[in-house]
Amino acid sequence: MLEQIESNVILDRLPAHLQQYIKPQNYENYTAINQAVWRYVMRKNVDYLSKVAHSSYLDGLQQTGISIDHIPNMYGMNRILKEIGWAAVAVDGFIPPAAFMEFQAYNVLVIASDIRQLEHLEYTPAPDIIHEGAGHAPIIANPEYAEYLRRFGEIGCKAISSAHDFDIYEAIRELSILKEAENTPKERIEAVEKRVEELQHKEVKPSEMSQIRNLHWWTVEYGLIGTPENPKIYGAGLLSSIGESKSCMTDKVKKLPYTIEAAKQEFDITKPQPQLYVTPDFAHLSLVLEEFANKMALRKGGLEGIQKLIDSKNLGTIELSTGIQISGNFSRVIEHEGEPIYIKTEGETALSYREKELVGHGISSHQEGFGSPLGKLKGINLAIEDMSPRDLKAYDIYEGEQISLEFEGGIMVKGEIITGTRNLQGKIILISFKNCTVTYLDEILFQPEWGKFDMAVGKEIISAFAGPADYQSFDLITHKTSTSTIKSKTSKSREELESLYESVHHIRNGENTKFSLEAAFDILSKFHKKDWLLSIEIYELALENDAKLAKTVKNRLLEIKKERPEIAHLIDDGIEMAKKQLITT
Repeated sequence: MLEQIESNVILDRLPAHLQQYIKPQNYENYTAINQAVWRYVMRKNVDYLSKVAHSSYLDGLQQTGISIDHIPNMYGMNRILKEIGWAAVAVDGFIPPAAFMEFQAYNVLVIASDIRQLEHLEYTPAPDIIHEGAGHAPIIANPEYAEYLRRFGEIGCKAISSAHDFDIYEAIRELSILKEAENTPKERIEAVEKRVEELQHKEVKPSEMSQIRNLHWWTVEYGLIGTPENPKIYGAGLLSSIGESKSCMTDKVKKLPYTIEAAKQEFDITKPQPQLYVTPDFAHLSLVLEEFANKMALRKGGLEGIQKLIDSKNLGTIELSTGIQISGNFSRVIEHEGEPIYIKTEGETALSYREKELVGHGISSHQEGFGSPLGKLKGINLAIEDMSPRDLKAYDIYEGEQISLEFEGGIMVKGEIITGTRNLQGKIILISFKNCTVTYLDEILFQPEWGKFDMAVGKEIISAFAGPADYQSFDLITHKTSTSTIKSKTSKSREELESLYESVHHIRNGENTKFSLEAAFDILSKFHKKDWLLSIEIYELALENDAKLAKTVKNRLLEIKKERPEIAHLIDDGIEMAKKQLITT
């Protein structure tokens, strides 16, 4: 996909399993209506947010090259973003949380390239270019916040998820698509809303991914900064919503100090948030992130870590104290006195060291899974990994020896040692046997007919995390979603309306057009009575040199307000912005 994008050194680093999510922006597909929606939201946002957003927002708009008048072109954004060490790519709506966070770890901003419909101008549950481009991009110009975002991605993509997390992701993705699509039957939306609600209220133990996703929501998406009494906005969800950016500043929304407790607070993506969290500064965000990371299996490992991977039923990795990493779908752990003494995977498994696959230990060598004892030998206080060459010889642990190794907890390994593999510090990380039998009490775990037995060496599991140690070990180009973004349907009426928007756009730019403002408004008021945004655009231009037309257009807008009271505030704001524009020109 990168060959279709104006790349830079940051995008060139992206692994193939992330590239599969990238879609072309297709800038030419944006209509004049889309551009008008962008312009309205941005003008309103910038005017209001200049008073309530963190100072980094307005500074960042300039630094990232985001225009108020035009939807940003990602080619241009990338040329500017690379100056601050970032890049941007387009995707189709929601992508899996782990992938989204991993993009962040590579300093890449993920932008859903679609734009909300005029009917959803104030808020859409679907990610769109207003949310991503105008919400996320400006703030990353702040170096301290950008580092928090990168670090969050680095830690977050290692969080262990559950099957329940995937079900919620799929349901929310479908709901966001249906709500943003035109003419979706009400019953269909209600059915998916019910499914989302049921999933969100289902009593399941929260996974690491669900908890870190909560932290992401209450900071990156809906974060406030300062004090609960005097907060400023920095979260992209608030920065891109002209509705919630106002309501969040009222007493109706509870303001809480941001702590690790936010990881327990679930959210509903389809509704305004009843409470928000306030961080004193960006540095505090990183402190809470590290506090949460210290509780993750990524840093704790142990029996709890391997159990999380088993429960996840997804590809994951454990790292032993010698540094050897085992990646696969973990299916079993045998424990003794609260410690894991044997682990097992099913299906394709790979062994690595420092995120690089060990030669001869990829999935072709371990197609049917992998099992290994862990811990110390019974009655020997010195772990195998800590034995010197003299110790190893004393215990007959060297090539060519027929040996019986009894581990604490009852795992027995009997066979002839073929060879050993050492790490950079000289510690043995893997011992290979032939004619080997592995037992646990009366249970046979491995027998000679199965071939060579590779035993990972390590007295403990120091880390457990989602995904493989070496991404080259597995085929990860397999992402498929059950839903795709639904594009707006065209019609003769819609095409005519888009043509009118296009003509007014050309008039604003001083270009020749077959329509005058008066002619465009005449057609609009006769055949497109529900549309109000183009009337705002015409009113703004007429204020400059055609007072009579401006008065006529304003009267029509006042009529629309009566006919459609639900958008009256949007019309009022549009009229007010048009007057301000006249004063400043």
